[in-house]
Amino acid sequence: MKAAVLTVSDGVAEGTREDKSGETLASLLSEDGYAVERRVVPDDRDAIAEAIAELAEDAAVVLTTGGTGLGPRDVTPEATAEVLERAAPGIAEALRADSLQKTPHALLSRGLAGVRGQALVVNLPGSPGGCRDGFEVLRPALKHAVELLAGEPTAHKQT
Repeated sequence: MKAAVLTVSDGVAEGTREDKSGETLASLLSEDGYAVERRVVPDDRDAIAEAIAELAEDAAVVLTTGGTGLGPRDVTPEATAEVLERAAPGIAEALRADSLQKTPHALLSRGLAGVRGQALVVNLPGSPGGCRDGFEVLRPALKHAVELLAGEPTAHKQT
């Protein structure tokens, strides 16, 4: 199963910052058996949208890190919205709710989640801790989401 990690950061793209959050996500996905492709783009709306669209052609999951706050160059949600075909607001809501229990800064997160083709796309924060925490929220539902998007038969728990 293929996954992609897209790091959105001017500093990482310029080579002046280390990609710790991208490394964190790649490691977590690898632990779960995903073959991970990584890419870095600057905080540029067109570059972000283009990268998400390209990565979603091959990957079952595209996780972005960075650019989800209120800063003037934080445009990941807008770029993501341009390429999503269907929204998955419950994911973004759950990520913010979990994060809010750890920091009031979660109120400033504007990350989105949704579907492009058969890929699940999720915006995560630009910090390793935020990525780790967000992935732990996403992890229990990730396999099921990937199966649903691939059109695989799934067993739904009967209550």
